[in-house]
Amino acid sequence: MCTLMNCLGYGPHIRQARRDAHRERDRLMNAQEPGTKTVITSGSKAEGLTRMYESDMDMMYVVEGIMCLENGVDSDKLPRETTVFTLNTGVCYHGHSRLNLLGRLGDIIPSIIRDALCEDENWRVFLSSALLVDAQSDIAPTENEIRHERAGPSMPSSSGPIHTDNVFSLRCHCPVILSRWAERTRHWPPPDIVRKVVTMGSFVTPVGFKGSEYQHLEWRICFNTGENELMSSLNNTQVYIYVLLKMVVKDVLKPVKKEITSYTVKNIVLWLAENNPQAQFNESNLFYWIREGLEKLRTAILKIELPYYMIPERNLMAACGLDDGKKCTWENTITDMMNEGSNTLLRLPRIRKAIISHPEPLMWYNKKRIEIELLQLKLWNRIIQCKNKNGVVNMSNPMLQALFSRRCDLVIEVHTRMNRKGSRLNDLIKIGDMMLM
Repeated sequence: MCTLMNCLGYGPHIRQARRDAHRERDRLMNAQEPGTKTVITSGSKAEGLTRMYESDMDMMYVVEGIMCLENGVDSDKLPRETTVFTLNTGVCYHGHSRLNLLGRLGDIIPSIIRDALCEDENWRVFLSSALLVDAQSDIAPTENEIRHERAGPSMPSSSGPIHTDNVFSLRCHCPVILSRWAERTRHWPPPDIVRKVVTMGSFVTPVGFKGSEYQHLEWRICFNTGENELMSSLNNTQVYIYVLLKMVVKDVLKPVKKEITSYTVKNIVLWLAENNPQAQFNESNLFYWIREGLEKLRTAILKIELPYYMIPERNLMAACGLDDGKKCTWENTITDMMNEGSNTLLRLPRIRKAIISHPEPLMWYNKKRIEIELLQLKLWNRIIQCKNKNGVVNMSNPMLQALFSRRCDLVIEVHTRMNRKGSRLNDLIKIGDMMLM
């Protein structure tokens, strides 16, 4: 099974290559526009678990010059130009907070922050999550960018085959919350990873708790960079559990209203990893852990309860909108899958197709697909490096030309073999894009 997962692009080499490429892309983008905001890739792309066009890119834009602090944290050590907000969590659902202006404005306040400030009846100044997202939507789109309807804290957009979830966020220093997480008794992660996650800090994103009277003022506390580090420290078997359970949600349960998401599955896997000895997560036990994961998912659906891995008091299933009919259907489906053993994988289209395919063409195609993906990742980053200050790309750059040439050769090679097998698709651009989906 692990050989099959490696062939499909989930092996450690391609995962690491994806992670490295996205980190480098973040570095290049931040070097081009230093100061106002910092770009951080998160989600499945940062984890190295999806192809370039396979799912949305989760992009977080951290507004610089702003810091949010837990109550009791000293702000005196921050630079004087920093605008400081305090977390007011006592009046919000777990994992959420209002942001009170500390009375200290920085020298330069970004307009997106200034336009989101508001006052209550007692003249206290808050930062409104709803107003910030509204201000974000006023930012002019880039060339060829198509904007879509808001989804939670995200303003989704697309450009050709690339779909992006764009989220503005603020840095947050919450040592009490992180120390509670770090001090838990656990099998995983190891102490060095725990310390690293703590040093990475946290963020707040502009979305309140569903159904809250003050949802427009509330922000969600999150740990994107820390969670990226945690996912990178999972072993291969744990990664495959995560990937296969994500396929179950997407291809079998097929939620329409995001009642459960890949983030639900991620938290299930993180809890499994923390609560069980690492030596038990090996290839020979993969199907046992798939069943354990399915059982945890079924329990979360039945009880409408799943603790957030970083802040267990926050229930990820709260206000998820799951109705009784869907709950019953999913319970029965998951129970059937648990009883099917390894045959349950035949329900997953990508796995089923790979299992019934002839090994030679499957291995050949996936080898070409992985090479094209690695080339495309290098192309993305090289294009950024070859842009001038006006955004014009120097297409005569030798490295850029070599990457384009090799990618073109590979697509032609795939097209030729497709034609020999009876395919009538002759659009090389479409073939190249399909290989990255």
